[in-house]
Amino acid sequence: MRSAGLNGNGAMRRLLAKYLREFDQVFDAEDMQILSAAFDKAWEAVQASGVIYAEDKVELVRAILAKHIIAAAKDGERDHSRLRDGALLALAKSNLRSTLR
Repeated sequence: MRSAGLNGNGAMRRLLAKYLREFDQVFDAEDMQILSAAFDKAWEAVQASGVIYAEDKVELVRAILAKHIIAAAKDGERDHSRLRDGALLALAKSNLRSTLR
């Protein structure tokens, strides 16, 4: 389930801009590419999981993923697989999951 306005390649940049005011001073272009890839892969995994979120929770789910990726990257993590996996773990620990279909 996708939320309007958060699709495509600019989704991570928009979330970064929202949650990290001066992200361009913290992350360079290569970092942004890594963070975007981690976010996109995490979101793909959420969609492939079969877990269905209420429409009003989709942006919150994406925000949890983005915030975790940002925090881990600020701590120096640059491996997109570890960023993705950590974000998915953070989401799993949140209390947002709803029942499958």
